[in-house]
Amino acid sequence: MNAERPAVAASARSDPTIVIIGAGQAGGWAAQTLRNEGYAGRVVLIGDEAHPPHERPPLSKAVLAGAALPGSTQLMKPEAFEALNLEWKPGTRVSRLDRVARQIQFNDGTALTYDKLILCTGGRARRISLPGADQVVLHTLRTIDDALTLAPELKSGRSVVVVGGGWIGLEVAATARQRGAEVVVVETQRRVCERTVPQEVSEYLLALHRKHGTKVLLGAGVSGFSKRADGRSLVRLSDGSELACDAIVLGIGLVPNDELAQQAGLACEAGVLVDSRCQTSDPDILAAGDVAVTPNTWAGRRLRLESWQNAQEQGMAAARSALGLAVDYQPLPWFWSDQYDMNLQIYGMPLPAHQVVRRADPDAGSFALFYLDGNIIQAAIGVNAARDLRFARRLIEQRKPVDRACLADPNTPMSKV
Repeated sequence: MNAERPAVAASARSDPTIVIIGAGQAGGWAAQTLRNEGYAGRVVLIGDEAHPPHERPPLSKAVLAGAALPGSTQLMKPEAFEALNLEWKPGTRVSRLDRVARQIQFNDGTALTYDKLILCTGGRARRISLPGADQVVLHTLRTIDDALTLAPELKSGRSVVVVGGGWIGLEVAATARQRGAEVVVVETQRRVCERTVPQEVSEYLLALHRKHGTKVLLGAGVSGFSKRADGRSLVRLSDGSELACDAIVLGIGLVPNDELAQQAGLACEAGVLVDSRCQTSDPDILAAGDVAVTPNTWAGRRLRLESWQNAQEQGMAAARSALGLAVDYQPLPWFWSDQYDMNLQIYGMPLPAHQVVRRADPDAGSFALFYLDGNIIQAAIGVNAARDLRFARRLIEQRKPVDRACLADPNTPMSKV
């Protein structure tokens, strides 16, 4: 019987052990928070990438543009990471989770026993299965290695087709154009970022990209791919037309890495279900970041938030919860994107039922949209309006009533609204 059990990684079982699977931003912040809260036990941080915990937003911007080195994305300096005294296992995959034995099993057959387990497994770029997909290189952008592979393709004299007009697709398109590449964005929906922003913001983003020379095809489906005799790639569209290019980038969404949780029988719905304490259906297992589906009072439903803010703050919350500290994690959603000289931020969840108040400063090239229920701001979207959005966040969180006329007047400071 004992010969059939997986070999347990060397450890003294008397040592309390918290294992974190996933060493991105959520996992890195979870590990750091455990130490900051005074946890002196064993912390094992497991990552399937070779890189230490890092932030992903710069990958589609500064790193992809060659303006920053991959090391600049790390959450902490090497000496600070070393001081956490972690058992750091880079380039390591977990194949199985045994909740009864409280063990995780690695691909090499060894196993590790945990007292608490935090899943920060994130997600992976969605792929596409169409005729000819195996004949061409389909780039995605999720990891440091992805950025380093794609960057040489984005330069003057090259042409790029970006499949997907969401945030990643538009950020890659902006970086490619700034580096001199010719770019075509192909989007199946009627407008860019249709699932996440209202029409006015979609129209602004469309105009921004077209102004910079990007060709954007809306309502256009991709039917397949092929390789030309000269080595260039062809993207075939549903209307029968073709786009020749040097590189193809897929920006069609994220697939949560919840397979390990599903295998272990944890409750999942397109991600791992957790409560406001970040606990899964097993109280000894927590989840955070892109893989976690969390109740959110601001949205009135469960959400899986793919954002820099959520990766950091939920990773911290999960660590505190694992230590038995009081946690009620239901953040006001915050998202941001930088494209060209535009900074766009979203606080809250704009809904069609909200009344919209527009506040614009044409001279500054900025505007903000406020989404109200009565005289209470529920959400806000700002373009080059970071200061106004900071005040809007406070008003949303404090649920303070506002005067709509003052809110719409750019000459009235937000501190006076």
